[in-house]
Amino acid sequence: MSVSPELVQLLAWTMGLYVLVMFGISTLAQKKVTGVEDFVVAGRRLSMPLATATLLATWFGAGTLMTASDEVRQRGLQATALDPLGAGLCLLIVGFFFAKPLWKEKLITLPELFGRRYGRGSEILAAVLIIPPYLGWIAAQFIALAGILHLYFGMSPEVGVLLVAGVGIGYTLLGGMWAVTLTDAAQMVLIIIGLFVMLFTVLGNMGDGSAMAGFDVLWAKSSVERRTLMPTEDMAQLTTWLGILCAGALGNIPSQDVMQRVFSARSAAAAKGACILAGVLYLVLGGVPVLLGMAGGILFTPEQQGGTIALLAGMFLSPAMAVLLVLTLMSVVLSTIDSALLAPGTILARDLLARIPRFRGKELGLVRFSVVAIGLVSLALTWAGESAYNLLASGYELGMVSLMAPLTFAVYGKRGGTKAVWASMLIGTIGWGLHMAFGAETFLGIEGFWLPMGLGCTALSFIAFPVVARFEPARAAA
Repeated sequence: MSVSPELVQLLAWTMGLYVLVMFGISTLAQKKVTGVEDFVVAGRRLSMPLATATLLATWFGAGTLMTASDEVRQRGLQATALDPLGAGLCLLIVGFFFAKPLWKEKLITLPELFGRRYGRGSEILAAVLIIPPYLGWIAAQFIALAGILHLYFGMSPEVGVLLVAGVGIGYTLLGGMWAVTLTDAAQMVLIIIGLFVMLFTVLGNMGDGSAMAGFDVLWAKSSVERRTLMPTEDMAQLTTWLGILCAGALGNIPSQDVMQRVFSARSAAAAKGACILAGVLYLVLGGVPVLLGMAGGILFTPEQQGGTIALLAGMFLSPAMAVLLVLTLMSVVLSTIDSALLAPGTILARDLLARIPRFRGKELGLVRFSVVAIGLVSLALTWAGESAYNLLASGYELGMVSLMAPLTFAVYGKRGGTKAVWASMLIGTIGWGLHMAFGAETFLGIEGFWLPMGLGCTALSFIAFPVVARFEPARAAA
């Protein structure tokens, strides 16, 4: 993609101003922080609109806009199983079934729930299981934004990820959840404007100048196979598709970034409403990169190098629109990075480090230290070489197989103790790890079996809990 020197200069000034504005908002947010509760759950004062905005901005990351559009370009609508379908359903499930009861617990981290129900050891194990997937998720965002810097400025990937990490870590440290929420709200405005401007521009150029005519052309030129959402003729393909959908829909329910926003809402009703509204909006907005990916499948050959969004921008966007697109991409990625840093950083600080005697009473400093530590480890992971899509898929599935069952029983169950929750977490995790190690996509590696590997391991986790709980005394109501 050829970029004129004038556009590069305009982008440099605009991106610099954008970063300054984000740091300015974070600096103002810092005034709201008087303690650890303000820093990590915004003092439990987020209104439903603010909670919705930060949920939506957190979810709408590089995986949605860039990776999903590339996958749709290559494989059609079947590539939407993980994102946006699975991820959007996840927010709806949280809203309908988990937001209210978990808000009433007045938690700061999700592992605290396991600590209250099943003991300190369960809290530590939950923390250890929750943190690792974030590292890959953050690394994927670093790589995505560094790719934009390389495309427009020729910046090396190594320097790019360092710069992206510095910006993301920097403004997250200033104001914590307040900074994340307020910058997310501002970034969401840019994201919505940028997405629809690009969509209407691309569709308008494909038709007679109108987006609707362009959509008709897009649909007519797409093959039936590419327009098929769910593969129903091949059982193996259907099994894989359902497994990916469930990984997206269930895997992020027991995650700190979602629950941190639930805990931050000003009321249980606000928490529930924000999740449901964010889920609906996410499915709508997630349709934009899907349509762009379908357009890319028509306009570009599979062998053509470059990301779908970048190729479409080079073909259709004016310099002013290109600037808007870059700001949109920056907003998409940075809004995910700050949330993804704060969530595991909070868990590392509160559930692990703060329990060490020498660190007690220093929780706010520990959270800030942990945010930096998580960022640095994720930075190191950017050189691992795994694709962003696989990083996201693996992260979703680990949460599903290890913590979905324990969370459900913690919220709705009446029996069970430490042994039951440990059995549930470990059996699901170990089963998933063995399947991954041997490359088995179906449960127990049975060829042609309808049950996806992730769902099978999650089922084992659900079965293990009540079986072991039968031999433990009933726990007292929380």
